[in-house]
Amino acid sequence: VFDKVLVANRGEIACRVIRTCRNLGVSTVAVYTPAEGRPMHSDLADEAHVLPESATPAGAYLDAGAIVDIAVNSGADAIHPGYGFLSESPALAEKCAQHGIAFVGPHPELARLMADKWAARKKMATLGVQVLPGARVDADDQESATAAIEEVGLPLIVKAIDGGGGIGMQVVESESRLQRALRRASSSALRAFGSPEVYIEKFITRARHIEIQIIADEHGNVRHLWERECSAQRRHQKVIEEAPAPCLPDLLRQSLVDMSVKAARETNYVGAGTFEFIVDDSHSAYFLEANTRLQVEHGVTEMVTGR
Repeated sequence: VFDKVLVANRGEIACRVIRTCRNLGVSTVAVYTPAEGRPMHSDLADEAHVLPESATPAGAYLDAGAIVDIAVNSGADAIHPGYGFLSESPALAEKCAQHGIAFVGPHPELARLMADKWAARKKMATLGVQVLPGARVDADDQESATAAIEEVGLPLIVKAIDGGGGIGMQVVESESRLQRALRRASSSALRAFGSPEVYIEKFITRARHIEIQIIADEHGNVRHLWERECSAQRRHQKVIEEAPAPCLPDLLRQSLVDMSVKAARETNYVGAGTFEFIVDDSHSAYFLEANTRLQVEHGVTEMVTGR
């Protein structure tokens, strides 16, 4: 489909994408910063271009305009964002569309929807996917926060609407701790994601965290690559990823993959992506969020499925 792909990333993921392109007979373009010297991914690619100077090396990889300019000047007909950096950036996807370059990922409208965790919950609910009781709250409004407790119940967890990766989450087990948790989560969200908005959700104390990886094309074909389990966590950060999930009932496994495939098809998802769920003691599953990119954890799925 593509003759030349620019890989807008570095390190392990850039090397993996470049090697896959080589196996497919597709030329590759690497980008890198002067501070990195001559990194491995730039040597693996068919050609490499230096990104403009930035305040930090990471900042250069966040310059969507510069990356698209390099793609245009090098004749690349697609950009693969890898993970991290601009992988979930609607801005990069939109710039690609403006220049007739394919973005290897979902359409910008869907990326924007899923980046808003509250909007994503509401969308999944309309598709018949079960979500946990929750409420959008104002961290500075004690009255609305108290009302939210009555609606959701304790224990609950405070999350950033624009967040991800478990950053800033606060578990609340008593009403007296809610206001402090809201302020801390809101402050953390502002620092990490540029928005102080938060929401609360029912907290499942003995939960399993199961994620389903899907892959879809622009013709409505959606397939799943089974599940990974990441229940072993520290401070809401994944410690161990394993596949297949141990001791997961077959009916529940099938239900999770069916829900994920349906959600991807109904939202016109394109590319690789992951739908994440919380499973409680009674084997009820609830949608958490969708990651609109290739997962860091894809290596686990790749080892199991060979894809």
